Amino acid sequence: MECNLKANKQSCPCTYEPCSRKGKCCECISFHHASDELPACVFTPEVERTYDRSVARFVSSRKC
Repeated sequence: MECNLKANKQSCPCTYEPCSRKGKCCECISFHHASDELPACVFTPEVERTYDRSVARFVSSRKC
């Protein structure tokens, strides 16, 4: 499968600027999965900016 890096970078919500995986979704997901985390794209912008990518943070941010 071919990666559309240019389009991915434009829509990537990750605010961690030195990230070498920005726009490389497969690498990003693998990296965060190895740390029991989720990628920035599943979080709201407010939560994403905290850099807390834990599953617990994701669940707590989705509670009404």
